[in-house]
Amino acid sequence: MTRPSSGRRLERLLAIVPWVVAHDGPPIAEVCQRFGISERELVADLNLLFMCGVYPYTPDSLIEVDIEDGRVWIRFADWFRRPLRLTPLEALALVAAARAVLGLGQAQAAEGEGAGEPRASVGAGRQGARAPQAAGALASALAKLELLVGPSAEEGLDVELGEASPQVLATLQRAVAQRRKVGLEYYSFGRDETTTRVVQPWRVFSSEGQWYLQAWCEKAGGERLFRLDRALSATLLDEAFEPPSGVLPPRTYSARPEDPVVVLDLAPAASWVVERYPHEGVEDRGGGVLRVRLRASSKAWLERLLLRAGPDAKVVSGAEGVAQEAARRLLAVYGL
Repeated sequence: MTRPSSGRRLERLLAIVPWVVAHDGPPIAEVCQRFGISERELVADLNLLFMCGVYPYTPDSLIEVDIEDGRVWIRFADWFRRPLRLTPLEALALVAAARAVLGLGQAQAAEGEGAGEPRASVGAGRQGARAPQAAGALASALAKLELLVGPSAEEGLDVELGEASPQVLATLQRAVAQRRKVGLEYYSFGRDETTTRVVQPWRVFSSEGQWYLQAWCEKAGGERLFRLDRALSATLLDEAFEPPSGVLPPRTYSARPEDPVVVLDLAPAASWVVERYPHEGVEDRGGGVLRVRLRASSKAWLERLLLRAGPDAKVVSGAEGVAQEAARRLLAVYGL
């Protein structure tokens, strides 16, 4: 028998725990029958709950499980009885994730209908009645969450993941599912140039408000990560490919050890730099000024950052003259 993955066990526990709590000591045999597992599997799953709790992990802050006379009880610690209170950022993150799931299902359904093919997605496809039911439950929960975030249900809340073209996104999702190569027209932000290349798409995913494509680029001869708001077009090719096994999700940004370190002093109006870009440390200099250490993977990226921040970002070290040089080139383009 294949051992279930940790993700599958977690999913099972999330279903078992509230059901057992609601039935106040149901027979173990009934729990096993309802969730289609053996008594050994159930006990192994419940043993994990003994380690679930909150700091300082004393008995009063841990979940309690009692198994006696063929019955099981699960009791939450007092901390878990408190109503869940989301911060505004946590609520917005949930809204964004829910919008992404619903939007992804709609895009896949539309693409499948256009191609005359069935699609497995939220709200459509081979999952039968369960998918529409799940989509309806998610939409209902999302409407309630939006009320907590601020706007009324009638006004709604618009959350977008980047500005990726729906056509590009749908084409790449279809290419991943069918293991077909794609002709990609792509703007490279770091090199400030547009190129056309053939890629083998492995995975389309969202992270930190952007859509990304993890793929093998035949032009570069290696694995690459593409931000889909910079993809100008995507053409599905007839040629198929076999993706490698065991591909791990990539980090959306990873500085190289040889990348130069840039130190900036940021006025309050430029504090967005700290929130938006990965950095190696921030120091409060007083008066609202922040000193941040960044690694600049490309000169073009650093130029754009300094030009956008303008006088609110002062170079302390590592980028002397970069902003001025970029400004001179920009003025030259416009003949100024």
